[in-house]
Amino acid sequence: MTKYAAFLRGINISGRNKISMKDLKRFFIDLGFSDVSTVLNSGNVCFKSDCLDGKELSSRIRKRIQEETGAMIPVYVIETESLNRILEHAPVWWGTDDKGIYDNLVFILTEETPEEICAQIGEPSDGWEQISIYEDVIFWSFDLKYYQKCNWWKKTATNGIAEKLTIRTANTIRKVCR
Repeated sequence: MTKYAAFLRGINISGRNKISMKDLKRFFIDLGFSDVSTVLNSGNVCFKSDCLDGKELSSRIRKRIQEETGAMIPVYVIETESLNRILEHAPVWWGTDDKGIYDNLVFILTEETPEEICAQIGEPSDGWEQISIYEDVIFWSFDLKYYQKCNWWKKTATNGIAEKLTIRTANTIRKVCR
């Protein structure tokens, strides 16, 4: 069995798309997955499956959530082994203990490449944020003091971009990878 992490986009945010972690865990168990656990309250699920196709898993999870809740929730699925390998290639400036810097890992929910997403968002604000692409993800960090001035901070939440991404902090990713 392969261990996976599923990142659900946009649940339990500002009272929208509310799904309890107990229910979410049940949805995954009902799909036949094993060793299911949730991490935090924001749609992070670890599980094991014999299926080796992340897109198929994502589709099955989306369908089950829609059947249960009526909500169309985008889901990004990745093998935890792959996620750990990605973290081994994090840039040196990402994931530090500096509390003034907010480190994120950006997962793309569409067929677009990280380069295409970066071109749509534009350059990071010089001196306040940094990005680095590795495989199919984007490492992104920004200075908390200047977040409102950061290009990526503004653009990743806009229509046309936001629905293409799901973003997790470095701390959340580390918890998922345990």
